Amino acid sequence: MFKCLWTLICLAVAAQAVLAATPDAPMPSLRPDQVAFLGLFKELAETNTTLSAGSCTLAAERMATHLKAAGFADADITLFSAPEHPKEGGLVAVLHGRSNTAKPILLLGHLDVVEAKREDWTRDPFTLIEENGRYYGRGTLDMKSTDAIWVDLLARFKQSGYRPRRSIRLALTCGEETLGAFNSLQWLVQNRPELVAAEFALNEGGGGLLDDHGKMLEQDLVVAEKTTRNYRLETVNPGGHSSIPIRDNAIYELADALIRVREYEFPMKVTPINQAYFAKTGAVRGDELGRAMVALAQNPDDAAALAKVSKDRVYNALLHTTCVATLLDGGHASNALPQRAGANVNCRIFPGETAEGTRAALEAAMGDPRVKVTLIPRNKPLASSAPLDPRIVRPAEKLVAKYFPGVPLVPVMATGSSDGPYLEAIGIPVYGVPGVWADSDFNGVHGLNEYISVRSLFVGRDLMTDLVKIYANSN
Repeated sequence: MFKCLWTLICLAVAAQAVLAATPDAPMPSLRPDQVAFLGLFKELAETNTTLSAGSCTLAAERMATHLKAAGFADADITLFSAPEHPKEGGLVAVLHGRSNTAKPILLLGHLDVVEAKREDWTRDPFTLIEENGRYYGRGTLDMKSTDAIWVDLLARFKQSGYRPRRSIRLALTCGEETLGAFNSLQWLVQNRPELVAAEFALNEGGGGLLDDHGKMLEQDLVVAEKTTRNYRLETVNPGGHSSIPIRDNAIYELADALIRVREYEFPMKVTPINQAYFAKTGAVRGDELGRAMVALAQNPDDAAALAKVSKDRVYNALLHTTCVATLLDGGHASNALPQRAGANVNCRIFPGETAEGTRAALEAAMGDPRVKVTLIPRNKPLASSAPLDPRIVRPAEKLVAKYFPGVPLVPVMATGSSDGPYLEAIGIPVYGVPGVWADSDFNGVHGLNEYISVRSLFVGRDLMTDLVKIYANSN
């Protein structure tokens, strides 16, 4: 009887391992703890946290309710907001560890999401809808899935009486997605830094990536990121009556300048981080592009390999600072020559480069002194790299190997930008952790019909819970 029972347990464990290693496999029936987690995730996903119409403060209050229900004392939960930004608040919570000397770890997440217009979406962006093995809704991948995982694991730790060696802090903040919006992590760092003090922080940006055939190529550990800055390009002209047009037209001048911005490519940079990334991920791909990635990692001067790799927009972004037009405005009347035209150019600046240097490169690329280029002020610090600490990397490698046999964990520079630099500026290294994954189309993040796969949500939850446990018990 015991032999049969042991065999059944082994088979169940083996089945779970196979399912974890197969990203598109159907999920088995949900466990009770997964059902409870799904309810938490649904509540968070359906709380509108856009800048225009939502409330991060409400989302934070709802997450605090879950933590209190799990046994967290009021003294261990801080709900905060600035008086002038009542809807852009957040939450800090702490699960106390056994050690009085070991520094805490910090779980970081932003509650706000990119705007989503119902008329543009196939489904209501603020109703969590399950279809064909996916959960659809704004923020499902970026990043309310991770927010929910952080809240859920702390609640389960508290309910079970589990106390790790290190204290675990959680900060759910607002303002990450919108330039110029109040940023509540920045507010915490400036006004209540003791609430987020930690040896290191775990953040968004990592996770897995599937290819076009559903094969997982990698699980990423983000150790660096680009810095985002925006520039206002503007042309001015006296204008006049549209019945007597002239060549000196503000809109045409701006359009010509934007075409030159489109055609300009910043110099390539191959760092040790992306060399290692191309070597590992290219070997897993095994196709023509993968072989070019490996060749480029071995020889950054290989022009043929560079040309091949650069055709992929993701890999190209790992090699250059990038700038792209994102907003346009111009003119003042339909029957008048334009007096003014402007565009926003969003740049993702490579580590080690500066905002002023990027502005100068844009001006040189356009070659037109009539186009005024203005750096839009932003107080966010420049991003810095986190150390490749074996205490961080090795546990993540082991868990990725356990959950996804044959898939490498790859330290990587994120092409996007997060709130991590606010913590880095006060000496807290930030890592984007492995776990949930995206399809090759990035699941509509920042676009239409955003989703996370059901398997990604639940397998990612298990991996990330295990990872936090290991880090929280480390020396």
